Amino acid sequence: MTWVILTGRQSDIDPYATPHKIITTRDYLTHPSLFRGVRPKVINLSNNVGYQSRGYYASLLAGSRGHKVIPTVETMIDLSEKKLYEHALPELEVALNRCRKDIGGEFPSRVAVFFGIGPSKAWNAFARLLFDWFRAPALEVSIKDGGEWASIRKIGFLPLARMNDEEEKAFLESLEGYTSREWRDSKERTPARYTFATLINPQEELSPSSISSLKYWARIAEKMGVEVEPITRKDLAKLANYDALFIRETTSISNHTYRFARRAQQEGMPVIDDPLSMIRCTNKVYLNELMTFNKVPVPPTVTIAGVADLEPAAHALGFPLVLKIPDSAFSRGVKKASNLEELKALATAWLEDSDLIIAQKYIPTQFDWRVGVLGGEPLFAVQYLMAKKHWQIVNHDRGGKPDQGGVKAFTLKETPKIVIDTAVKAARCIGDGLYGVDLKETADGVYVIEVNDNPDLDHGYEDSGEKDEVWVKLTQWFLDRLERTGR
Repeated sequence: MTWVILTGRQSDIDPYATPHKIITTRDYLTHPSLFRGVRPKVINLSNNVGYQSRGYYASLLAGSRGHKVIPTVETMIDLSEKKLYEHALPELEVALNRCRKDIGGEFPSRVAVFFGIGPSKAWNAFARLLFDWFRAPALEVSIKDGGEWASIRKIGFLPLARMNDEEEKAFLESLEGYTSREWRDSKERTPARYTFATLINPQEELSPSSISSLKYWARIAEKMGVEVEPITRKDLAKLANYDALFIRETTSISNHTYRFARRAQQEGMPVIDDPLSMIRCTNKVYLNELMTFNKVPVPPTVTIAGVADLEPAAHALGFPLVLKIPDSAFSRGVKKASNLEELKALATAWLEDSDLIIAQKYIPTQFDWRVGVLGGEPLFAVQYLMAKKHWQIVNHDRGGKPDQGGVKAFTLKETPKIVIDTAVKAARCIGDGLYGVDLKETADGVYVIEVNDNPDLDHGYEDSGEKDEVWVKLTQWFLDRLERTGR
């Protein structure tokens, strides 16, 4: 792996302090052919990273040359004004204040963080979180300690020119540690063109892809010049070492999966699922409005903002009806109300946690269609059968493990055209990634129930109709975007 250190002047860093190539930003900017045929990882240590400075242009052009760089121009812009990063401060300040006891009481007025490492172990949790938010080699945090609560005055870059001797020594040690973090396979393999990270949680009960399915994909991807490596939530700091990210944990905008997606997007990496798709798909209120606006057929739906809306909803939809929490998944947070009393009990409890919930007309079927759509084109089609003696495909009410219905696979040619066309239309409203569109087929027509940003994709199930073509198309989706951007 080729690492390149950019500095404003050749003398800014001791050339014997690091084994990596050191060049000035001027040389990097004016000699684009220096690394032709090589995709180096660039660490930009320019003293000036202001808008349209040489340091700024170095990171900007690194992206156009397919070089991975920290900090990116997005990070430079984020840290240029406090109002652009103030959304990160609440979480950072909570982590900061948790360090108080370990650091011995009072906070210093400033702290330096190098590659996510603080001045001592007491700072580790805060330093890692800071690096998760703002991937930069050296950051300086100004702190106001109010006694009971410490707040962050400012976050900014710490250039080499302003480091004291102790800080420079710590920085170089952190630099060595950061550049040596590299996933190494125990097996000798033909070098792959690209390496894709797959975010997994081995303990997740209803993961969207099993480990065995991901290994199956890895064997197909290897033939296409791609190495697939698993990562977990602990590996955010090394995400930039990969070329693309495939998230195979249940996604939520309130947990680490969103942060991984956001970080991948900031790095210019193709990612499934992208942050915007997560935001759009994880909220059923938004989905209903979006589908309705785009004339995609959905069941009759009423948005409920308070108890006063319950009787009108019951009148409009009749009983039984289906009540949904906006961000429910895997049939959780989806309940059937058979009468007004049940509706009031469910809605009253759920409205304590969400300002809006939705009610939909109950449409009983023996199965739900699931059509996978990738890049705006159909990928697979299956029928998810209802759990035994239950009205949903997953029954969480029996105790123990969730009870799931069976899966019946179809080729795309065997699937009714109206089902495919409706699913594709719905998915295109969301974006260009991978989506699982759930539909109900009735005598009155086809209805979209929801669009999932993180659909199940398992070998022997969703791929049974189209076989290996599913995995080939998935790999090619990433390759097309990598080659389009010249990464």
